[in-house]
Amino acid sequence: MQGVIEATSSDAVASQLIENGLTPVHIEPTAKRVENAIQFEKLFPPKIHSGDLIQFSRQMHSLLKAGVPILTAFSGLTEITKNETMKETIKNVSLSLESGRDLATSMNEHPKVFNMFYVSMIRIGETSGNLDAIFLQLAKYMERDKKTRDQIKSAVRYPIFVLVSIAVALVVINIFVIPAFSKMFAKFGADLPWATSILMATSTFTLNHWPELLTTLVGGIVWLRYYIGTEKGLYLWDKRKLQLPMVGDLIHRATMARFARLFSMSTRSGVPLITALTVVARALDNKFAEARVLNMQTGIERGESISNTAAATGMFDHLVLQMMSVGEQTGSMDELLQEVAEYYDSEVEYELESLSAAIEPVLTIVIGVIVLILALGVFLPMWNIASVALNK
Repeated sequence: MQGVIEATSSDAVASQLIENGLTPVHIEPTAKRVENAIQFEKLFPPKIHSGDLIQFSRQMHSLLKAGVPILTAFSGLTEITKNETMKETIKNVSLSLESGRDLATSMNEHPKVFNMFYVSMIRIGETSGNLDAIFLQLAKYMERDKKTRDQIKSAVRYPIFVLVSIAVALVVINIFVIPAFSKMFAKFGADLPWATSILMATSTFTLNHWPELLTTLVGGIVWLRYYIGTEKGLYLWDKRKLQLPMVGDLIHRATMARFARLFSMSTRSGVPLITALTVVARALDNKFAEARVLNMQTGIERGESISNTAAATGMFDHLVLQMMSVGEQTGSMDELLQEVAEYYDSEVEYELESLSAAIEPVLTIVIGVIVLILALGVFLPMWNIASVALNK
């Protein structure tokens, strides 16, 4: 028999053949692909999404719980992982482990994949000997966080689509429709209503100054992306996000749910309080909230309670502050913080359900006003033109 088997080495091929009842006589590698060939995957490497990290964490939990050595677990995951970027990351972490580094240090070399909180939790798991349980906690946290993010994206996707469609329709009408009608109106010399005058003036301005308008739009987008990329700009943008109408409160509650869940996991795992605040603040993905949480460290270092320092941030409501205070008094801060996270999650789900109902009337009114102006601007002069033609 002859055939081809995909494996890491000839020994692995021999093992597979023997397990299938075959005795290998000759094993040789297939012809390698040309090294200098341009590969699409290398030019455009796939991104690592949260789902890839969740799957990795769950697989590591299962393998470590079954007693598989960590190097063997990483070697196995390298073979079965589909995402090439994730596969390369796992391979590099495995090489770092083989050189004698611990897992947390090896993962810390890839901050774009494993954030500060993830690495800190892994370090706690290595120190306490509960690495498999830590991987499971991380997987559950990321699954819940991904669900919340997906729900928020789904809620705002419809209004964004509608607004973009309206903008595209207005551009098309200004460039193609209104100029054709304006020539006909000028030919008949009919009196134009105010809506038509507004549409024609807008169309004329757009046609005469479209290079400047396009340059301003592109320049504004580039400047905004640059400004948000700065530390000050990102701080102000994250602050404004929490103040947006309709969705600002939703983002705020989702951020607080993440804080409570991460802080609960950290304290339950034995992370020192000051360290936990630093790690959790960095993982909030909001610079404004991060600064407020980091300010809690100063009060705690002065001997103030967690509930008092949290109240000083102005980011937590009265019910949550009460639960924090009870948690400090009873020594069950991690359990009550988990309840706080579940409370915020339920609030987020309720807000998401009512968000669509609140946005749809506003969008309906906006679309109605635009359609009314377009109808008045196009059909009213048509009636005037008919009247002029009949009088002639």
